[in-house]
Amino acid sequence: MKTIDLHPSELTRAASTFAALGSEQRLMVLNALVRAGPDGLSIGKLGARTGVTGSTLTHHMKILSQAGLVAQERKGRSIICAAVAYDELRHLSDFLLRECCADAPEPHRGHDHV
Repeated sequence: MKTIDLHPSELTRAASTFAALGSEQRLMVLNALVRAGPDGLSIGKLGARTGVTGSTLTHHMKILSQAGLVAQERKGRSIICAAVAYDELRHLSDFLLRECCADAPEPHRGHDHV
């Protein structure tokens, strides 16, 4: 078996981002924002789509924002939320999949490197 060669900063970054995603409600919020695209959603629409509202939504947005996954911007009287870290999300999936089956005795069909 090969040793796992991960740079400590890469591991720390991935763990921090995964920790921010460690809630079903935060995953729903992020998914709704990714689906909405770069224009994002108002807080009201985001709450209506996810069923997460009020201080709970504020709490989850704060955690996702601190992880660099989402941003909030005031536009007039509305607060618009948007996913901003598409590259970070892609990096997370690459982090998990880049060494897929590296320690398997034989290559597994359908599990080729992404």
